[in-house]
Amino acid sequence: MAVSKSTGTRKKDTAVDLDKLGLEIGNKPPQALDVEEAVLGSMLLEPACVDQALEELGPSCFYDPKNRTVFEAMCALVNEHVSVDIITVGAKLRQMGKAEEVGGAMYLASLSEKVGAAAHIEYYLKILKQKNIQRDLISASYDILKDAYDDSVKVDDLIDKAQTKVYDAIQSNVRKEIQDIGSVINEALSDIEQMQKTTGLSGVPSGFVSIDSVTMGWQKSDLIILAARPSVGKTAFSLNLMRNAAVDHHMPVAIFSLEMSAIQLAKRMMTSESGLSADKIKGGAKLEDYEWEQLEQRLRALSSAPIYIDDTPGIQIMEFRTKAKNLVKNKGVRLIIVDYLQLMEGPNELKANREQAVAFISRTLKATAKELNIPIIALSQLSRQAVQRQGGGGKPQLSDLRESGSIEQDADMVIFIHRPDFIGLSENPEDKEKTQIIIAKHRNGQTCDIDMLFKGDQIRFIEMSEALDVRAQEMGTVTFDSAMNNEFE
Repeated sequence: MAVSKSTGTRKKDTAVDLDKLGLEIGNKPPQALDVEEAVLGSMLLEPACVDQALEELGPSCFYDPKNRTVFEAMCALVNEHVSVDIITVGAKLRQMGKAEEVGGAMYLASLSEKVGAAAHIEYYLKILKQKNIQRDLISASYDILKDAYDDSVKVDDLIDKAQTKVYDAIQSNVRKEIQDIGSVINEALSDIEQMQKTTGLSGVPSGFVSIDSVTMGWQKSDLIILAARPSVGKTAFSLNLMRNAAVDHHMPVAIFSLEMSAIQLAKRMMTSESGLSADKIKGGAKLEDYEWEQLEQRLRALSSAPIYIDDTPGIQIMEFRTKAKNLVKNKGVRLIIVDYLQLMEGPNELKANREQAVAFISRTLKATAKELNIPIIALSQLSRQAVQRQGGGGKPQLSDLRESGSIEQDADMVIFIHRPDFIGLSENPEDKEKTQIIIAKHRNGQTCDIDMLFKGDQIRFIEMSEALDVRAQEMGTVTFDSAMNNEFE
């Protein structure tokens, strides 16, 4: 099989001399030279061991420079579809100009004599991976220690670097096992059987029947992009989704708010939950005594709901990953909302290129959703083209996603909020509240446009069917009152 030169490896930080560092602290760097030699010897004599080792190890797993060079020569031979043995490895080392550095044919011959039982190869590989993780963590810790003593390094940058280095040290040595189709089908059948036993949705409910009928709820491992122009109602809609899942269905939900404070979010949710006008919650108008009672009564369910808010401004993407993992592990969070994607901070080395930074953030959000096996809803801004484009009723398109085309590629679902009156496409007063929820991309289902109403004074979205029921009730009340008035007249 062909193996890329980067198989199982990552770029190591060569600034740390582990031997020198080991002397400073009185310890030898973690290593198992006899195991390294046994693995290389097995690879020289057993073709099956070559495939096993290349699948599990990279050059960094070998501490001895000579052993690392021999392994690199073996990787090169496999990439060239050449069998691995003492003669081919020796020839490759001479071609690389490193035969003398390694010790030539004599060293290769000595390796072939230090072969352990082929049945033990898996155990040997596990040892080398463990030693490599230990060395990587030592290197990362030393870098973090140096930066921590450097006053020129900002604390926020220090935290970001520390998290990234430790995470990279662990992730570079963790691989997911390949699964056979039979085991995957059995797992899928179990999932289908479980779904057949339960009625309703397979994912986290949105609380809107028209949306859930298309999505079957927000599905595990999905990245959902919720996009619109500024002030159209992205945050309001996401808060409605969060409230419906947490209050109505008691599912733990977290929101990372990069734009608004936790207090602002709470007041918005209090407005939609209480039914009182936004002006009264904001303090623009005084609350009557009965309204205070109404507020306290209707907020009981919300105040006890499993909702978690992080309002760190400009949060680093790696810090987000760490917090998200803790929320899922410790709080059982089933849905995470990010408001909004373009305000997150990517790696420092990508700050000069905003498009690459946004692409990195997008990929990381998708990877996090997949790793934690939960849906992540990330809000996103749209470019001005969505308004300036002629035709199409002013509806946003996938190409309007701001700053990076990778957002569209990484997303499992893209949802737009479209309000024609907001962008001046309708002057009819009756259209003021009309809103379209446009499912423009749906990797595992259909796309469609869903009509809804946005009650701005209550910061609440409602479905057309609900609006018709309310209107019918109002009309029924008016008709009843009119009949009673006529009877008394």
